[in-house]
Amino acid sequence: MKWAASDLFKRETWWGPLSLAGILVAILAFATDRLHKWWMLFQYDMPEKVRVQVTGFFDLVMAWNKGVSYGLFQAEGTGGVVLLILFALLVVSGLSLWLARVTHWRMALAIGLVIGGALGNVYDRFVYGAVADFFSFHAWGYYWYIFNVADIWIVLGVILIFLDSMLEGGGEKAATDRDGGERG
Repeated sequence: MKWAASDLFKRETWWGPLSLAGILVAILAFATDRLHKWWMLFQYDMPEKVRVQVTGFFDLVMAWNKGVSYGLFQAEGTGGVVLLILFALLVVSGLSLWLARVTHWRMALAIGLVIGGALGNVYDRFVYGAVADFFSFHAWGYYWYIFNVADIWIVLGVILIFLDSMLEGGGEKAATDRDGGERG
């Protein structure tokens, strides 16, 4: 199927049979992330506590991540923060285009989780200039990266996308085969 730039402004480019489901999942993921961050920052007062040992392998900590996963690509200054926000919004736009073509609930759920998590972290970057992270797992002197609820949604969504692709034909291929050809 050929694609033209004018297709970008057509409703069907951005809206598909499971778009509403994916958007609702994204809203729920975003809302749970925002609620958790609000509680940790302003009710539990995590910035004052810095570190709270919960178990021998899990701590609540206060970390402001100016980069992306694992602290990569640290954004120093407003320009770097703006670039990370724009990149995340570009990814969300691409995922939204993909969501419009999804024909199986697993993929709508997965993409919605990634979108909601990404927007939760974008909100932090926009408001605070960095992403608030709280969860720290460790064992035998090794520490995994510090993360938040938005990161959990993103990772869960990526795992679901991977699992969907591993299932017999994947949800998208199976829908195409049932329809007797390529969707357009």
